[in-house]
Amino acid sequence: MSSGGLLEIDPLELKFPFEVKKQISCSLQLTNKSDDYVAFKVKTTSPKKYCVRPNAGIVLPRSTCDVIVTMQSQREAPPDMQCKDKFLVQSVIIDQTATTKDITTEMFAKESGNVVDEVKLRVTYVSPPQPPSPVPEGSEEGSSPRPSVSENGNLNSSELLANVAIISRLTEEKTTAIQQNNKLRQELELVRREVSKQQGGFSFMFVVIIALLGILMGYMFKKILVMAHLRCDGFICVTSAAMELVRREVSKQQGGFSFMFVVIIALLGILMGYMFKK
Repeated sequence: MSSGGLLEIDPLELKFPFEVKKQISCSLQLTNKSDDYVAFKVKTTSPKKYCVRPNAGIVLPRSTCDVIVTMQSQREAPPDMQCKDKFLVQSVIIDQTATTKDITTEMFAKESGNVVDEVKLRVTYVSPPQPPSPVPEGSEEGSSPRPSVSENGNLNSSELLANVAIISRLTEEKTTAIQQNNKLRQELELVRREVSKQQGGFSFMFVVIIALLGILMGYMFKKILVMAHLRCDGFICVTSAAMELVRREVSKQQGGFSFMFVVIIALLGILMGYMFKK
């Protein structure tokens, strides 16, 4: 572990259990124990051979950042399993308002007068352990051999990369779901406002029609009383039937002018019609 600089780096030696035609990964942890925002950049002498994710970023105060270094599959093993590849981790203090997009190559250039902390990392190839015997001692004949440690190691590295991809995909799905939820909330609010506007009740035109019908019914009531061959209770029946039709129509409406208000308007209309002089 490297200490004393802007970032603590662990490990200082990247060990790859080398196997031909296999992609191998190892992790690198960067720790910022200061109260400053630290930007970092990872360089290598063989950029086509290794994939570093992320190769640049910002480590927040009192936090850590994990870097995955993946070695591409090699067709053949190097002589004596020696590796001369090197990695360089550069770090510099930045402003707390800076983002990852603001990181540039000039920030790590010492020629510009920047205070840049650099840590070199070695690369070591480790021979994978020999797989155990297909039929270990004490086991029954025909039992399946146990997987080798190297196979487990490669599986763990592959699972780590797969988990990173899954987490990224789930994060995108979560963001999409939140956006759709907010959109549905906005549409629901618009529907609620539209419904609240329509909850007015009886319209003014409906009340005017009721008043005119009341006046007409009052006028007809007066005429009926004058006519000798019609009785008053017959008009009351007609009036009751008309009011029943009005009541049914009123029951279909919602809000606005109240039912009692409409009834009063109807009664006033009948009275005015009755008092009307021809």
